[in-house]
Amino acid sequence: MSVDEFSGAGNRADAVRPADPVPLAPVADGIATWWFALDALPEDIDFLAASLSAAEQARAARFGTPQLRQRYLVGRGVLRRLLGEVLGIAPAAVPIRRGPRGRPEIDGMRPVDFNVSHTQGHALVGIAHGVPRSTRIGVDIERADRDVGADRLATKFLTAREGSALAPFPPDARRQRFLRHWTCKEAMSKATGDGLAAPFRRLDVELEPTPRLVAGPAPYLPGAWALHALPVPGEFLATLAVWTGVG
Repeated sequence: MSVDEFSGAGNRADAVRPADPVPLAPVADGIATWWFALDALPEDIDFLAASLSAAEQARAARFGTPQLRQRYLVGRGVLRRLLGEVLGIAPAAVPIRRGPRGRPEIDGMRPVDFNVSHTQGHALVGIAHGVPRSTRIGVDIERADRDVGADRLATKFLTAREGSALAPFPPDARRQRFLRHWTCKEAMSKATGDGLAAPFRRLDVELEPTPRLVAGPAPYLPGAWALHALPVPGEFLATLAVWTGVG
Protein backbone atom coordinates (compact mmCIF):
# COMPACT_ATOMS: atom_id res chain seq x y z
CA MET A 1 0.00 0.00 0.00
CA SER A 2 1.46 3.36 -0.99
CA VAL A 3 1.37 6.51 1.12
CA ASP A 4 -1.09 7.98 -1.39
CA GLU A 5 -3.35 4.97 -1.00
CA PHE A 6 -3.47 5.03 2.77
CA SER A 7 -4.08 8.79 2.87
CA GLY A 8 -6.78 8.58 0.22
CA ALA A 9 -4.95 10.81 -2.28
CA GLY A 10 -6.57 10.82 -5.67
CA ASN A 11 -9.96 9.85 -4.18
CA ARG A 12 -10.82 12.96 -2.17
CA ALA A 13 -10.79 16.62 -3.06
CA ASP A 14 -8.88 17.42 0.13
CA ALA A 15 -6.26 14.75 -0.60
CA VAL A 16 -3.49 16.35 1.47
CA ARG A 17 -4.52 15.65 5.04
CA PRO A 18 -2.93 16.90 8.28
CA ALA A 19 -1.44 13.47 9.04
CA ASP A 20 0.00 12.87 5.56
CA PRO A 21 3.76 12.23 5.91
CA VAL A 22 6.00 14.41 3.74
CA PRO A 23 9.18 12.66 2.56
CA LEU A 24 12.32 14.67 3.27
CA ALA A 25 15.24 14.95 0.87
CA PRO A 26 17.50 11.90 1.38
CA VAL A 27 20.74 12.45 3.28
CA ALA A 28 22.01 8.86 3.65
CA ASP A 29 21.80 5.77 1.43
CA GLY A 30 19.12 3.29 2.44
CA ILE A 31 17.47 5.64 4.95
CA ALA A 32 14.25 7.55 4.34
CA THR A 33 12.74 10.19 6.62
CA TRP A 34 9.25 11.68 6.81
CA TRP A 35 7.76 14.72 8.52
CA PHE A 36 4.10 15.11 9.48
CA ALA A 37 1.66 16.87 11.79
CA LEU A 38 0.16 14.95 14.70
CA ASP A 39 -3.11 16.88 14.74
CA ALA A 40 -5.68 15.37 12.38
CA LEU A 41 -9.39 15.28 11.59
CA PRO A 42 -11.50 12.83 13.66
CA GLU A 43 -12.11 10.53 10.68
CA ASP A 44 -8.38 10.40 9.95
CA ILE A 45 -7.62 9.58 13.59
CA ASP A 46 -10.15 6.73 13.53
CA PHE A 47 -8.73 5.42 10.26
CA LEU A 48 -5.15 5.46 11.52
CA ALA A 49 -6.05 4.06 14.95
CA ALA A 50 -7.67 0.99 13.38
CA SER A 51 -4.25 -0.48 12.58
CA LEU A 52 -2.88 -0.27 16.13
CA SER A 53 -2.37 -3.34 18.30
CA ALA A 54 -4.35 -3.94 21.47
CA ALA A 55 -1.31 -2.94 23.53
CA GLU A 56 -0.97 0.31 21.59
CA GLN A 57 -4.67 1.04 22.01
CA ALA A 58 -4.34 0.45 25.75
CA ARG A 59 -1.33 2.76 25.93
CA ALA A 60 -3.25 5.48 24.09
CA ALA A 61 -6.07 5.19 26.63
CA ARG A 62 -3.64 5.94 29.46
CA PHE A 63 -2.69 9.40 28.17
CA GLY A 64 -4.05 12.17 30.37
CA THR A 65 -5.70 14.40 27.75
CA PRO A 66 -7.65 13.82 24.52
CA GLN A 67 -5.01 15.75 22.55
CA LEU A 68 -2.17 13.54 23.80
CA ARG A 69 -4.20 10.38 23.07
CA GLN A 70 -5.05 11.55 19.57
CA ARG A 71 -1.49 12.56 18.77
CA TYR A 72 -0.22 9.16 19.90
CA LEU A 73 -2.80 7.40 17.71
CA VAL A 74 -1.84 9.50 14.69
CA GLY A 75 1.90 9.06 15.23
CA ARG A 76 1.67 5.31 15.70
CA GLY A 77 -0.80 4.88 12.86
CA VAL A 78 1.36 6.78 10.37
CA LEU A 79 4.45 4.88 11.54
CA ARG A 80 2.69 1.54 10.94
CA ARG A 81 1.67 2.54 7.45
CA LEU A 82 5.15 3.68 6.52
CA LEU A 83 6.65 0.46 7.89
CA GLY A 84 3.95 -1.60 6.20
CA GLU A 85 4.82 -0.05 2.86
CA VAL A 86 8.51 -0.87 3.34
CA LEU A 87 7.82 -4.44 4.48
CA GLY A 88 5.08 -5.10 1.94
CA ILE A 89 2.49 -6.03 4.56
CA ALA A 90 -0.66 -4.51 6.04
CA PRO A 91 -0.06 -1.81 8.67
CA ALA A 92 -1.86 -3.85 11.34
CA ALA A 93 0.47 -6.79 10.64
CA VAL A 94 3.70 -4.85 11.27
CA PRO A 95 5.34 -6.74 14.17
CA ILE A 96 6.57 -3.92 16.41
CA ARG A 97 8.06 -5.01 19.72
CA ARG A 98 10.08 -3.44 22.50
CA GLY A 99 13.68 -4.54 22.18
CA PRO A 100 16.64 -4.19 24.55
CA ARG A 101 16.27 -1.19 26.88
CA GLY A 102 12.75 -0.66 25.58
CA ARG A 103 13.83 0.54 22.14
CA PRO A 104 11.04 -0.21 19.61
CA GLU A 105 12.07 -2.52 16.77
CA ILE A 106 10.70 -4.92 14.18
CA ASP A 107 10.23 -8.43 15.53
CA GLY A 108 12.12 -11.06 13.53
CA MET A 109 15.14 -10.94 11.25
CA ARG A 110 13.95 -8.36 8.75
CA PRO A 111 16.76 -5.88 7.88
CA VAL A 112 14.67 -2.84 8.81
CA ASP A 113 15.31 -0.34 11.58
CA PHE A 114 13.28 2.71 12.51
CA ASN A 115 13.09 5.59 14.95
CA VAL A 116 10.61 8.32 15.80
CA SER A 117 10.83 11.78 17.39
CA HIS A 118 8.07 14.28 18.09
CA THR A 119 7.68 17.77 19.48
CA GLN A 120 5.08 20.52 19.47
CA GLY A 121 2.52 18.58 17.45
CA HIS A 122 4.91 17.36 14.74
CA ALA A 123 6.67 14.05 14.22
CA LEU A 124 9.74 12.78 12.40
CA VAL A 125 10.11 9.14 11.32
CA GLY A 126 13.28 7.53 10.00
CA ILE A 127 13.34 4.06 8.40
CA ALA A 128 16.49 2.21 7.35
CA HIS A 129 15.94 -0.52 4.77
CA GLY A 130 18.40 -2.39 2.60
CA VAL A 131 21.29 -1.52 4.91
CA PRO A 132 23.50 -3.95 6.87
CA ARG A 133 21.70 -5.70 9.72
CA SER A 134 24.18 -4.12 12.13
CA THR A 135 22.86 -0.62 11.34
CA ARG A 136 20.73 1.28 13.84
CA ILE A 137 19.35 4.77 13.44
CA GLY A 138 18.11 7.52 15.74
CA VAL A 139 16.31 10.77 14.99
CA ASP A 140 15.62 13.83 17.11
CA ILE A 141 13.78 17.11 16.52
CA GLU A 142 13.60 20.29 18.57
CA ARG A 143 11.97 23.64 18.00
CA ALA A 144 14.65 26.14 17.02
CA ASP A 145 12.98 28.76 19.24
CA ARG A 146 12.76 26.49 22.28
CA ASP A 147 13.56 28.50 25.41
CA VAL A 148 16.31 26.61 27.18
CA GLY A 149 18.98 27.66 29.65
CA ALA A 150 21.84 26.88 27.27
CA ASP A 151 24.63 27.98 29.62
CA ARG A 152 23.32 25.88 32.51
CA LEU A 153 22.57 22.83 30.37
CA ALA A 154 25.93 23.06 28.61
CA THR A 155 27.67 22.24 31.88
CA LYS A 156 25.56 19.06 32.18
CA PHE A 157 25.50 17.79 28.61
CA LEU A 158 28.40 19.27 26.61
CA THR A 159 32.07 18.40 26.70
CA ALA A 160 34.61 20.98 27.82
CA ARG A 161 35.61 21.59 24.20
CA GLU A 162 32.01 22.02 23.09
CA GLY A 163 31.33 24.42 25.95
CA SER A 164 34.40 26.50 25.13
CA ALA A 165 33.37 26.70 21.47
CA LEU A 166 29.90 27.84 22.54
CA ALA A 167 31.04 30.60 24.90
CA PRO A 168 32.00 33.36 22.37
CA PHE A 169 28.55 33.43 20.73
CA PRO A 170 25.77 35.85 21.77
CA PRO A 171 22.97 34.38 23.91
CA ASP A 172 20.51 33.44 21.14
CA ALA A 173 23.22 31.86 19.01
CA ARG A 174 24.46 29.91 22.05
CA ARG A 175 20.93 28.63 22.64
CA GLN A 176 20.52 27.44 19.05
CA ARG A 177 23.96 25.87 18.92
CA PHE A 178 23.25 24.04 22.18
CA LEU A 179 20.03 22.67 20.63
CA ARG A 180 21.98 21.52 17.56
CA HIS A 181 24.42 19.67 19.83
CA TRP A 182 21.47 18.22 21.75
CA THR A 183 19.71 16.84 18.67
CA CYS A 184 22.94 15.10 17.66
CA LYS A 185 23.47 13.52 21.07
CA GLU A 186 19.83 12.63 21.60
CA ALA A 187 19.66 10.98 18.15
CA MET A 188 22.72 8.88 19.02
CA SER A 189 21.28 7.88 22.39
CA LYS A 190 18.07 6.77 20.65
CA ALA A 191 20.02 4.64 18.16
CA THR A 192 21.71 2.72 20.99
CA GLY A 193 18.65 2.67 23.24
CA ASP A 194 20.60 4.38 26.03
CA GLY A 195 18.21 7.33 26.15
CA LEU A 196 18.98 9.74 28.97
CA ALA A 197 21.49 7.23 30.40
CA ALA A 198 23.87 8.00 27.51
CA PRO A 199 27.23 9.55 28.46
CA PHE A 200 26.36 12.95 26.96
CA ARG A 201 29.26 14.75 28.68
CA ARG A 202 31.69 12.41 26.89
CA LEU A 203 30.16 12.63 23.41
CA ASP A 204 32.17 15.30 21.60
CA VAL A 205 30.35 16.65 18.52
CA GLU A 206 31.70 19.10 15.96
CA LEU A 207 28.98 21.11 14.19
CA GLU A 208 30.87 22.64 11.25
CA PRO A 209 31.00 22.22 8.36
CA THR A 210 28.61 19.31 8.99
CA PRO A 211 27.87 17.54 12.27
CA ARG A 212 30.19 14.69 13.21
CA LEU A 213 31.19 12.77 16.31
CA VAL A 214 34.86 13.40 17.06
CA ALA A 215 35.25 11.50 20.35
CA GLY A 216 33.32 9.24 22.68
CA PRO A 217 33.51 6.01 24.68
CA ALA A 218 32.32 2.67 23.32
CA PRO A 219 29.85 2.19 21.74
CA TYR A 220 30.11 5.84 20.72
CA LEU A 221 33.32 5.48 18.75
CA PRO A 222 33.55 8.04 15.91
CA GLY A 223 34.31 5.51 13.19
CA ALA A 224 30.98 3.77 13.78
CA TRP A 225 28.80 6.89 13.54
CA ALA A 226 27.52 9.34 10.93
CA LEU A 227 25.43 12.41 11.78
CA HIS A 228 23.19 14.20 9.29
CA ALA A 229 21.28 17.46 9.69
CA LEU A 230 17.80 16.88 8.26
CA PRO A 231 16.00 19.39 6.00
CA VAL A 232 12.97 20.00 8.23
CA PRO A 233 11.01 23.30 8.29
CA GLY A 234 12.97 26.32 9.47
CA GLU A 235 11.36 26.57 12.90
CA PHE A 236 12.72 23.11 13.78
CA LEU A 237 16.15 21.48 14.07
CA ALA A 238 16.62 17.77 13.42
CA THR A 239 19.41 15.21 13.26
CA LEU A 240 19.67 11.67 11.91
CA ALA A 241 22.29 9.48 13.61
CA VAL A 242 23.46 6.31 11.83
CA TRP A 243 25.27 3.67 13.92
CA THR A 244 27.03 0.93 11.96
CA GLY A 245 28.95 -0.76 14.75
CA VAL A 246 26.21 -2.83 16.38
CA GLY A 247 27.54 -6.17 17.62
